[in-house]
Amino acid sequence: MNIALFGTSADPPTLGHQTILNWLSERYDLCVVWVSHNPFKSHQASIEQRIEMMRLSIDSIDPARPNLELHPEISSPRTLITVQQAREIWQDAKFTLVVGSDLVRQLPTWYQADRLLRQVKILVVPRPGFWMTDRDMIALQSHNADISIGELTVPIVSSSAYRNNGDKSGIIPSVAAYIEQEHLYEWQVKHAIH
Repeated sequence: MNIALFGTSADPPTLGHQTILNWLSERYDLCVVWVSHNPFKSHQASIEQRIEMMRLSIDSIDPARPNLELHPEISSPRTLITVQQAREIWQDAKFTLVVGSDLVRQLPTWYQADRLLRQVKILVVPRPGFWMTDRDMIALQSHNADISIGELTVPIVSSSAYRNNGDKSGIIPSVAAYIEQEHLYEWQVKHAIH
């Protein structure tokens, strides 16, 4: 079984995340999704709220993708631990770790990166404004990474555009409704004051 591992901070999940999930579900036997606590980011919504938003995002994909599964129990700030937990659940699987092109430069500095890169293939999803260079590829190849680049176009949308100013253009309607109901982001508070 070929499994794609896709962790994201999802603060909030966008149409971009949904595009990636759709694409992965067409190419892998199973796509395992989790909402991560990224130690390099400050999150405005709690992990529980972000998990619920990701669930809503997955549930709104039409047609439904039964091979997309949300597994918050494998989430760890250290990707190696997440992979080890996935391996305990799907013991005979081959894993591909999905990362955005904005994270490629950081990969060699991750916790026990060499050990991680021996256990998974890496699939890089292009993000507008974050292009991989030959130097990035060479750095990963020096760690013996099995790396490929996804051939998909992700909409130019941003979680931060929504968090900071309420730009709904990239947000799934069910997620936007949940955010409004829960008053999750600062722009809502500012908007309510005016």
